[in-house]
Amino acid sequence: MEAGIVGLPNVGKSTLFNALTSAGALSANYPFATIEPNVGVVPVPDGRLEIIHGFIETQKILPASLRLVDIAGLVRGASKGEGLGNKFLSHVREVDAIVQVVRCFENAPGGEDITHVEGSIDPLRDIKTIEVELILSDLQTLETALPKAERAKRGKDAEAAARVSAIKALLPLLNDGKVARSYAPANEEEARGIKSLGLITTKPVLYAANVDESDPNGQGPLASAVRELAGREGSQMVPVCAKIESELSELDEDDKREMLADMGMDEPALNKLTSAAYTLLGLQSFYTAGPKEIRAWTIPAGNKAPQAAGVIHTDFERGFIRAEVYSVSDLVELKSEKAIKEAGRMRVEGKEYVMQDADVCHFLFNV
Repeated sequence: MEAGIVGLPNVGKSTLFNALTSAGALSANYPFATIEPNVGVVPVPDGRLEIIHGFIETQKILPASLRLVDIAGLVRGASKGEGLGNKFLSHVREVDAIVQVVRCFENAPGGEDITHVEGSIDPLRDIKTIEVELILSDLQTLETALPKAERAKRGKDAEAAARVSAIKALLPLLNDGKVARSYAPANEEEARGIKSLGLITTKPVLYAANVDESDPNGQGPLASAVRELAGREGSQMVPVCAKIESELSELDEDDKREMLADMGMDEPALNKLTSAAYTLLGLQSFYTAGPKEIRAWTIPAGNKAPQAAGVIHTDFERGFIRAEVYSVSDLVELKSEKAIKEAGRMRVEGKEYVMQDADVCHFLFNV
């Protein structure tokens, strides 16, 4: 699963992407890399890994990772082919969630004037500009899909019937300027119909407010307006100063801590952004721990134990027998796996067990 970083030109989108990927490259224990010029794999900050390491000796620690796609800047009229138009929209369509970078600073650090594509700084207008283009693109998708779905429905195609119902429910909503994710499906069939349409505005959105270095925690009026909008939408906003994050990504840990303290920050904003994007995608982590490695593994929330085992190796899922499970909090309380077993807190779970965030697992399998 991956998140796409989008935004208008000159909002700091690529600067943030480069800071994210270079920050990941600082870790010697994990193969963070840029896969393509516009795709990067970055670590998901997770303090629980060090907690586990405090009780279990190991050779290396491997965090979970997140795929990020730096998508070319959008301009007004993209849905009609302006700028990179269709290329931009096709890339957004392929990701699972959207991180929208919004400019919340007037001029660049040092006083350099960076011209905004719209001629002035207004983050709420910028958010609306992108939203409108995505809605217009989805309207085109629905209008193209409806005749085909109606023909299939006449042939007693149940899936097509659900798709027709979904399209007819969404068309007036989108025409009214609202996003598809704001619609509550009437039933499971309609929900599947909506999913089959591949609409961009069904994707969850996280706002990254690119703030001035004098306001790293985003308390100024521009960032505050974005935070309030995110709250009304049930979304999230993370304030990030691209300049600060670029500088932090080049420092060693001691210098990084000193700079953070000087800026009044408890951690790099990119850590918060990555963690928020991970949550936005509906992901969670479980852990395996032993003398060779302590590792965080990524699964969608709601996965069962065999699916989690399959993330490690497909053979584990195919031959799944059971899982021995405890939580990180059990380890903190009882100090060792031996003590956890002796206290009866090492649970034996079968195929129907729904994995919980922060589970530590040993999988038993037979192939």
